[in-house]
Amino acid sequence: MSDETRVYLDNAATTRVRPEVFDAMRLVLCEEYGNPSSIHREGQRAKRLLEDSRERIAACLGCSPDELFFTSGGTESDNWAVRSASASCSDKRHIITSAIEHPAVLNSCRQLEKEGYKVSYLPVDRYGLVSPDSLEKALTKDTSLVSIMLGNNEIGTLEPIRELAEITHEYGVLFHTDAVQAVGTIPVNVSELGVDLMSFSAHKFYGPKGVGGLYVRKGVKLLPYIYGGAQERSSRAGTENLPAIYGMAEALDLAVSEIEATEKRIRFLRDLLLEKVRKVSANVILNGHETRVLPGIVNLTFPGVDGEKLLLLLNYEGFACSGGAACSSKDAGTSHVLTSIGLSEKDAKSSIRVSIGVDNTEEEIDHFVAALCKILNH
Repeated sequence: MSDETRVYLDNAATTRVRPEVFDAMRLVLCEEYGNPSSIHREGQRAKRLLEDSRERIAACLGCSPDELFFTSGGTESDNWAVRSASASCSDKRHIITSAIEHPAVLNSCRQLEKEGYKVSYLPVDRYGLVSPDSLEKALTKDTSLVSIMLGNNEIGTLEPIRELAEITHEYGVLFHTDAVQAVGTIPVNVSELGVDLMSFSAHKFYGPKGVGGLYVRKGVKLLPYIYGGAQERSSRAGTENLPAIYGMAEALDLAVSEIEATEKRIRFLRDLLLEKVRKVSANVILNGHETRVLPGIVNLTFPGVDGEKLLLLLNYEGFACSGGAACSSKDAGTSHVLTSIGLSEKDAKSSIRVSIGVDNTEEEIDHFVAALCKILNH
């Protein structure tokens, strides 16, 4: 099938770069190519673009520019938050997270366990929700950090972050949220969430890959992540990736300015897809919450169907979907998210994730369901 006729339904894995973002990046790459650390005119022009980008992103997230640090993406931001926040409280060696976090958080915690930390992995209910009561019971005088994601990347469930953060703060503990899948997709304001640290990544909201950020509330002490020069206030050394940072600012500006209409339209397409799939497959199971969910993610189990084979056949028919997290798609293991919400290993392997984006149309949803019906009834 030609590229022109293919339908991309894997927007939770990554998104295309918007033309406006590409144009903004091209300007920096070709014309404003100075090093922001240089004192000459070209360097200072680049420095202004860097700080302008920080201000624009801060305005979108409801924070101060000096509370933002630029990184290479969500994985680095998660690693920095989990490892540094824990290390900065050297006398406290207990971390709390959930069983359905992104591998960037889970594997950071597992590494810390090898270094002598104790980690509590909170269970979730069948919708993927963390119970505030379970968090409160897990908190101790030795807890240094709680890390719970805002929106799950596989099933889309939105966690009660504000309530969880309030409970955490009653114990004087820092709260981090991985908001990589949520920022640019739903309204996200760090003050309203009440978090101390928050990770985000540009390629989830139609910006470039390889760039992201970490919000650090003023007053929170983090250890430097990369040692070297004085970039990012001596906390993350290395010449800044200005074209990507500038592109991220442009992408988030655009996403936030259109977020109400975009979210409404994508939710409509998600509901439409669910309605039509349920008509062609009576035993299909929706994984995650029906309504408390990121707008574009639909995770479906087709009992008795080989999920990997289904994805390959859909690909042959011209549809790009996934089995879950893109970062673990090469792993042969079962989705930890799906088994954590109660699916058997067999049913977890009979599941696919469809994630709708701004480019998708009703017609594409109709074509996808028709292809799915053809495959299931073959």
